[in-house]
Amino acid sequence: MADEFVDVLIVGAGISGISAAYHLQQYCPDRSFAIVEARASIGGTWDLFRYPGVRSDSDMHTLGFSFRPWTDAKAIAQGPAILDYLRDTMREHGIDRKVRFGHKVLRAEWSSSKSEWRVEVGRAPGGNALSIRCGFLFMCSGYYDYAEGYRPDFPGEARFNGRIVHPQHWPTDLDYAGKRVVVIGSGATAVTLVPAMADKAAHVTMLQRSPTWMAARPSVDALDVRLRRYLPQRVALGIARWKNVLLSQFVVALCKHRPQRMRKLLLGGVHRALGPGVDIATHFTPRYNPWEQRLCLVPDGDFFNAIKSGRASVVTDRIASFTETGVRLASGTSLDADIIVMATGLKLAVLGNTALYLDGQRVEPSRSFNYKGLMFTGVPNMANTFGYTNASWTLKADLTARYVCRLLNHMRKTGARQCVVPALAPDAPLRPWTNFSSSYFERAAGQLPRQGVTRPFKLIQNYLIDRVAMRFGAVDDGVMRFTQFTPRTN
Repeated sequence: MADEFVDVLIVGAGISGISAAYHLQQYCPDRSFAIVEARASIGGTWDLFRYPGVRSDSDMHTLGFSFRPWTDAKAIAQGPAILDYLRDTMREHGIDRKVRFGHKVLRAEWSSSKSEWRVEVGRAPGGNALSIRCGFLFMCSGYYDYAEGYRPDFPGEARFNGRIVHPQHWPTDLDYAGKRVVVIGSGATAVTLVPAMADKAAHVTMLQRSPTWMAARPSVDALDVRLRRYLPQRVALGIARWKNVLLSQFVVALCKHRPQRMRKLLLGGVHRALGPGVDIATHFTPRYNPWEQRLCLVPDGDFFNAIKSGRASVVTDRIASFTETGVRLASGTSLDADIIVMATGLKLAVLGNTALYLDGQRVEPSRSFNYKGLMFTGVPNMANTFGYTNASWTLKADLTARYVCRLLNHMRKTGARQCVVPALAPDAPLRPWTNFSSSYFERAAGQLPRQGVTRPFKLIQNYLIDRVAMRFGAVDDGVMRFTQFTPRTN
């Protein structure tokens, strides 16, 4: 077992980890840090997902970092372009030299007497395990399980003579040209896969239990293009970014306060895109209100165009069983398929499935409360990046990283070695971690921390409010407790 100390240990080398590293270099240059990444390369989601058409589901002006604007003309970008952007960002700021690949965090134990975490790391096959001590643990591992996606078992799967795949682990040898494809699911992955596969497949059918809200949007931001003709690039990009921030917040607010109006607007868009020949009521009218689950983006109307062309179709039904040649539905009809794609969703993994211990006692995140959307009550010297569910992940990642730097600098200035948000009273009113009704959150409800009914224990899904609170609000706010200790002896 090797043993070393860093001031901050960042777990994960995706968007959140890159943002954390940049901000530490910029605002805490006297602090040492390292990044451990379980995978063999950087990029997180954008390195893992390799299915056809993989792309951003929000605009790149806000999914890109605040400190390095996205400059490509396409605001809705393909996965490989996003991965290149992340790699370039790391190289430009020297962050790539801080990453240790094939290092998966298994366990982290806090010692109150030493004011430090001891993090046990498993290394790739053939490598020895090691431990790293750190004064602050910064979890940037995302919120879903990279090892496997959600994969329900359907009756009769073994009878199917074709191939069954899951988008999270797309096989490189899958040839779907001229094949009949059934995509099970109705979320962002399915809406991306259908038009991408329809270009080569004989036919693609999206099989859904219930519809999802969809909205078409141009992949190129027209305002950004016009502004770049007359303004310096950085100014134009800044305006485009803020335009998209404000527009998304406005749409979310309308969905919350005027749901019937937004239902009418969104359904009107689908009607215009598909015309009168499609059963909108059955296949495109969800049972829930807009933004109670994530809104599916349709760049340049590609999904709708695939339906109109006849290369793809939507079926709304339940699966009775798989057959040798496809799927038999609850209605009694059947869908023939050569390939079935299980776009059935994600599995959430709180803190990357890391086992947490405080002075030898196991910590269950589900028994903690959220604090400012980035810390858990009762857990010292640890932050967790959890992006917005109703906006780009990076907006919250950048705010979280900047706040952690403010927190670390406050501790350095005051000599504090520990910061912790005390546990709330047992009878404190609580709510689920999010108010999203998406299946992957509902399946993981028992694993997630809770939130309170007032700030700072209430999760605020609003970038404008968070920006003011986290950039300018007091770090020593009367809630978090700081403890002084004698200097550490390494």
